[in-house]
Amino acid sequence: MYVLDASAFINEYHTDEPISTIPMVREELEDESAYRFDAMEGSGMHIHLPEEETVERIRRAADETGDLAELSDTDIRLLAASFELDARLVTDDYAMQNVAEKLEVSVEVIDRDGIAEQRDWRFQCAGCGREFDENHDRCPICGSSLSRKNPSSA
Repeated sequence: MYVLDASAFINEYHTDEPISTIPMVREELEDESAYRFDAMEGSGMHIHLPEEETVERIRRAADETGDLAELSDTDIRLLAASFELDARLVTDDYAMQNVAEKLEVSVEVIDRDGIAEQRDWRFQCAGCGREFDENHDRCPICGSSLSRKNPSSA
């Protein structure tokens, strides 16, 4: 089973394997890609609604990797669907790939290179320069904004 992200419909992804997606993906599509979604749904594509418990598990994993702020609700639910269905996720989204890697969900990329390694991001204060393992709205020390930092360049 393959779970398709919006990029699969936009890039005319094709497989002979069974496919699935979630209803929220349709809302991200326009024009030809939206028609492609409708046609695939009409020809038997499975529409999956992941359990809220699984969605929360994905949110926790994304928070642990530092990708939560980068993921939309649609992205999180696609990851949850892939996890529940033990399916391969088809996406070009790097944050989704990173969380999928953490959860041991297999990924197929379409139009870009996939991620080279799973990362647990760090966050650096723009004011005082301190680094944190978890993302905050503001630096708890000086109140400046935080930016995501590649842990391998630490």
